[in-house]
Amino acid sequence: MTGPTFPAVDYGALAPVLIVLGAACLSVLLEALMPLRGRGRAQLGLTLVTLAAALVAVVARASSDAPAVSTLAGALAVDGPALFLWGTLLALAVPSVLLLADRSIEPGGPFVADPVALAEAEPAGQAGQAGRAGRAGTATARRTGGGSGGRSPRDRVEGHTEVFPLVLFALGGMLVLGAADDLLTMFVALEVLSLPLYLLCGLARRRRLASQESAVKYFLLGAFSSAFFLYGVALLYGYADSVNLTDISQAAAGSLRPDSLLFGGLALLVVGLMFKASVGPFHTWTPDVYQGAPTSVTAFMAACTKVAAFGAILRVFSVGFGSTVWEWRGVLWVVAVVSMVVGAVLGLTQTDVKRMIAYSSVAHAGFLLLGAMAITPQGLSATLFYLLAYGFTTVALFGLVTLVRGPDGEATHLSAWAGLAKRSPVVAGSVTFLMLALAGIPLTSGFTGKFAVFSAALADGMTPLVIVALVVSAVAAFFYLRVIVLMYFSEPAADGPTVSVPGPFTTVAITLGVVVTLLLGVVPTVVLGWADGLSFLG
Repeated sequence: MTGPTFPAVDYGALAPVLIVLGAACLSVLLEALMPLRGRGRAQLGLTLVTLAAALVAVVARASSDAPAVSTLAGALAVDGPALFLWGTLLALAVPSVLLLADRSIEPGGPFVADPVALAEAEPAGQAGQAGRAGRAGTATARRTGGGSGGRSPRDRVEGHTEVFPLVLFALGGMLVLGAADDLLTMFVALEVLSLPLYLLCGLARRRRLASQESAVKYFLLGAFSSAFFLYGVALLYGYADSVNLTDISQAAAGSLRPDSLLFGGLALLVVGLMFKASVGPFHTWTPDVYQGAPTSVTAFMAACTKVAAFGAILRVFSVGFGSTVWEWRGVLWVVAVVSMVVGAVLGLTQTDVKRMIAYSSVAHAGFLLLGAMAITPQGLSATLFYLLAYGFTTVALFGLVTLVRGPDGEATHLSAWAGLAKRSPVVAGSVTFLMLALAGIPLTSGFTGKFAVFSAALADGMTPLVIVALVVSAVAAFFYLRVIVLMYFSEPAADGPTVSVPGPFTTVAITLGVVVTLLLGVVPTVVLGWADGLSFLG
């Protein structure tokens, strides 16, 4: 009788993933066993050390002569694009974690100390009876020392360190998603990254009802998208007798089974992935969740989730369905146009900065889809560069949003940003630079990213899509310029919001985002040189 056989594991190749997931488990133990005093500093230190160690492991692997490998019985492929995505995710996680850890802008931090604490008051007209109940509950909580068993003020300030293990687990799922070479592993990675995000979205200290509503919407719609994805996996398994992307590609090239299973499965698979990537028309969760979630969580989600989701989309298109590109590309042309147009047109109507950035992300997802559809080395490298550039710009912009504050916390309504340049020229100048980057103005990373993606699409025969993208870019530039005009050419209200002085963590996060946005616009050749020539294993 032969014993069980175990799949071979290349621990060196998987070191970044193992470091992050191992640290996430250790972080849970710290949360459970460590005394409250000092726990926040320990969790932050562990998280930053983990990110640094994982990033060093990625750089060491990428700079070595180690070949691309498929490990864990073909579940994960550690190749050039996977390493680039891992490096991007870990680099973006550093400023995101610094924003999450900042406690100087808002006393006690942006997160509620107890997940079941009573909701705070909502602005008039937004919460109705629930808002009045929340105000009554908050008043009672204040009289009794808090909504969590009479904790002391210090307890309420330091009792929200559970965000760090949640972030590490979400990041671990993102790393696995970027390298997943079979669909079941991809599904598990999607759930591992999604569940912590659902929790993080509902932990806002202020505007608790809006935060919890955003978490519920994200969870419910995410459950629907997961069901679509899983049903697509079932159809593809029925077609190819395998969930491995390489096996599906080989079956698509020579199978006698009906193509309805193949393309039906692909369609359902794409719905699940594009939901995570905020591609229109699967974006309906995006504006509400971006607005309701704590802004530091929104920054992490907007940057890192898009990188992981598009990494999976690139791998699925290139490895699993590259041989059938002419059958499915026409449908994705429509999806890309819808995403670009919806993001630009609805972005024009927004009066909230966070919702405006949300619709901007939908438009940018359409631009990214042009590179993903190219299925060429140029399209792959352009999309990878765009993801890195967009991620740093977005994190820095959301960091700046946290600085503009009114009596009820962050002031995200556009009217509150009138005359911001007179109150804080540095903040207004930084916002202006990042808005110009999102608009694709030269000498910013946004221009370089769009130029690279549009060039790849043109080279692959997608000229009509590029024309649409250029027109949409011009339309979208209006709502970026509207904010700039409002900040510089309007008078600030006498009782208008104030601009908080950022703490060291927020300062580092914003500075890092602005510097990277500038460098990738002026000297992009280093990153583009790394991205050029990368190819998927399979």
